[in-house]
Amino acid sequence: MNVASTGGVHTRRIRSVGALIAVCALAWTAAASAGVPVGGRLKHVPLPPVPPHRGDSKIPARELFAAKSTPASMPPRSIGFYAHGCLAGAVQLPITGPTWQVMRLSRNRNWGHPDLVRFLERLANKAHEDDGWPGLLVGDMSQPRGGPMLNGHASHQIGLDVDIWLTPMPKHVLTRLEREDMSAAIVVASDRRTVNSKIWTPAYAGLIKIAAEDPVVERIFVNAAIKKDLCETAGSDRTWLHKVRPYWGHDDHFHVRIRCPAGSPSCEHQPPIPAGDGCGKALDWWFRPGILHVVPPKVPTKPKRALTMANLPAACRQVLHAP
Repeated sequence: MNVASTGGVHTRRIRSVGALIAVCALAWTAAASAGVPVGGRLKHVPLPPVPPHRGDSKIPARELFAAKSTPASMPPRSIGFYAHGCLAGAVQLPITGPTWQVMRLSRNRNWGHPDLVRFLERLANKAHEDDGWPGLLVGDMSQPRGGPMLNGHASHQIGLDVDIWLTPMPKHVLTRLEREDMSAAIVVASDRRTVNSKIWTPAYAGLIKIAAEDPVVERIFVNAAIKKDLCETAGSDRTWLHKVRPYWGHDDHFHVRIRCPAGSPSCEHQPPIPAGDGCGKALDWWFRPGILHVVPPKVPTKPKRALTMANLPAACRQVLHAP
């Protein structure tokens, strides 16, 4: 899944002139949207058109979707699976709300299915009113048309995933530069077995609980140490814990995944969550030495071949080339 809230762009060999133009323009536009001077002055350069259909099969889908800066003018639909699909009719979460602020604006990843945007607005308000949470710092959602991303995630492709920082929103409105440079606080202790008691408070657990109790939420991914703390402090009200699933990373944010929405017949549902609250023996596995501290293989694994349009649902080509 690889859903880090921060991540650098990895240099890749560009196999076509069209893809090279798309990537260069994307980087140029990202810098401009972040308020970074380009060539001594602030410029806004439009992205080039997507290459013709006949070249789709040879260009990584991540480059084609990253080059699209606006959503497809189509009814809202999540197409395919969370890590293998695209998004039609996306809507944009406003970058600043009364109880949230969007981070990393240069990535242009604050798009989602309308159900996801409504969930975030609902969560931000409820957490503020019921839990005293100052406000959400929202990380990556999806690209304007979903699809694979250039970096940072394998999921987040159909507009139903969002990373929420485990850092309370500051009292002031962050500048664009602050939203690029500020880092999320790591709330897991250095031993990787517990949360950091100097940072973690019951309000953090309350925020995750409120998110898990929302009926549209399918799963929430957290670091295993966070899941352990939630198991130990939940008390008798444990009905929401089964949605909170441990996964590697997630030590500075939690990843919310909502269910397939109505009106998206080609959205692929996740398998049912295993029975139980996910505590006890089910959680102990994550603290085994080889799991807690993953040993890299002696022979590096070959990178996976990048997805092309042929690997995605057929409807994604229509989404990609829609006005």
